[in-house]
Amino acid sequence: MEGSERVRRRSILHNCMIVTMDDQERVFKDGAIVIEGDKIIAINQSSLILKEFGSSNTGDVDIINLNGKILIPGLINTHVHTSQQLGRGIADDVDLMTWLHKRIWPYESNMTEEDSFISTLLCGIELIHSGVTCFAEAGGQHVSGMARAVELLGLRACLAKSTMDCGEGLPEEWGVQSTDYCIQSQKELYAKHHNTADGRIKMWFGIRQIMNATDKLLFETRDAAKELSTGIHMHVAEIAYENEFVTETREVDHGTVTYLEKIELLRPNLLAAHSVWVNDTEIGFLSKAGVKVSHCPAAAMRMLGFAPVKEMLDAGICVSLGTDGAPSNNRMSMVDEMYLASLINKGRETYLKGTTDPTALPAETVLKMATINGAKSVLWDNEIGSLEVCKKADMVIVDPFSWSMLPVHDCISSLVYSLRTENIEAVMCNGQWIMKDRKIVNIDEGQVFSLAKEASHELLKRAGITIPSRMNFI
Repeated sequence: MEGSERVRRRSILHNCMIVTMDDQERVFKDGAIVIEGDKIIAINQSSLILKEFGSSNTGDVDIINLNGKILIPGLINTHVHTSQQLGRGIADDVDLMTWLHKRIWPYESNMTEEDSFISTLLCGIELIHSGVTCFAEAGGQHVSGMARAVELLGLRACLAKSTMDCGEGLPEEWGVQSTDYCIQSQKELYAKHHNTADGRIKMWFGIRQIMNATDKLLFETRDAAKELSTGIHMHVAEIAYENEFVTETREVDHGTVTYLEKIELLRPNLLAAHSVWVNDTEIGFLSKAGVKVSHCPAAAMRMLGFAPVKEMLDAGICVSLGTDGAPSNNRMSMVDEMYLASLINKGRETYLKGTTDPTALPAETVLKMATINGAKSVLWDNEIGSLEVCKKADMVIVDPFSWSMLPVHDCISSLVYSLRTENIEAVMCNGQWIMKDRKIVNIDEGQVFSLAKEASHELLKRAGITIPSRMNFI
């Protein structure tokens, strides 16, 4: 039979601990899950699932015994610059202006679409190895290259172009792009890529930051995203100077969030990356408007500061986790970000109050940030972020039987505090295995590594970027 009449093959994963991350926070100690096509059709105790679904003699059921391993929803990285992966290590230990004007902008402005494709492949390999099934692109210059890579890897993504229509220090290669061009080019990308790759790719609008955006760009991005029912990804309140800039140029009493509230850009479809330099009033604005926040612990510690994550969560804001890009983090591992998120925010409480609070950001909260909160942040929680019937089959098999995780006395805390990328055994996205036995399925990793080494060398040469020697190399 063909087309819709074809019998869709089923898979049953059983004898595993299933952390569902559903509204009831159910964890099946000996659970099983049934997958048909790209969806979950049943989840329950292993004995019940095998009794109902495991007796087929037609040969169209794959029954996989996970032998006590842990099954979790695919992790969702809500802020990553995939096209910056070829720039890993080019901007370590430098001040912000050097980082931006001397390294990142020359790097990005000299990229080709092929560079973006290779960079996204390289980044995607690392994301998959750390259990990621979906990511939100923070903005790059060659979205079609990103889309090619996402489709090939089998990942799920919300892609966005980085738009800037004003600002000092922009590379000559970019020129000053008009607002009309910024909006129209994104609408064309939406028409070309939205809902492609079996529905795994969504197109969003991107604003790099308020210091590189005219009011016209802010207004028209707001309206275009509403018209197309899609999201906006924007760096918000990253550094203290940003708030000073906005106070001086936009005539508001604090900073970016205050101004975005004034112009009604704070909306449920806004994903505000970082949101470090916000006050209590602005936290209230974010909460009231339903804005989603992506917290990037490693990048924040390197360059930005302590985000008031606990206060935002207490205010009911949906806070998720992101890695940011390779030049500002180096590690594209959501496993590492979960660990850091809890420790950093416990340390922040000590700094603020002068006394320790080990209960700040507990493991279950962090795991929620990396899964269902991530899904809500990318406006996709109706299909991903938890393991539930009728949702997409995006999931990760964790093998805890190693030196890094044993013994597992508390499954949830172990997933946050003990998990390493080495424990990620397999990853499924949209009902398809994209990593099995710790090997990427759809591409040759070694070939990508070779392409990346060559492409990064040529890119830095074109950009005129040289990395000073730290020691006496002979």
